[in-house]
Amino acid sequence: MVAARLTDPSCVFCRIVAGEEPAHEVFRDDVAMAFLDRTPLFPGHTLVVPIDHHVTLPDLPTTQVGPLFERVQRLAGLIVPALDAKGSFVAMNNIVSQSVAHLHVHVVPRRPKDGLRGFFWPRTKYDGDAHAAEVAATLAAAWADAAD
Repeated sequence: MVAARLTDPSCVFCRIVAGEEPAHEVFRDDVAMAFLDRTPLFPGHTLVVPIDHHVTLPDLPTTQVGPLFERVQRLAGLIVPALDAKGSFVAMNNIVSQSVAHLHVHVVPRRPKDGLRGFFWPRTKYDGDAHAAEVAATLAAAWADAAD
């Protein structure tokens, strides 16, 4: 018997996980899904969310923390060569500044002098849906290649 998934129909991330809302998907499995942030700091800014609805890291069952962060770790490593970045930034908010009440980890490609300083972050836009799709496809291919 498969356990029922925890979902919140009012949560946009639950609707993305369910395929009810559009997103530029990077990967998904039985633990987590990753998709591009709709208002990225830089192209490639990806959100990793647990498949089940949990609002904050403390809400996430201990047995799910390791599996979630294994995926975050993998993405943080592959985003650098995949997008020709020099490093990555990984962050998570719990309640304060958490724009969606569903646990999510930001994985952002970084470059020297990219303008990201402290907590005053510039937001950018993709050059259109095709650009966002291209970046998501690049990261999805890197994700798949890393599995081989």
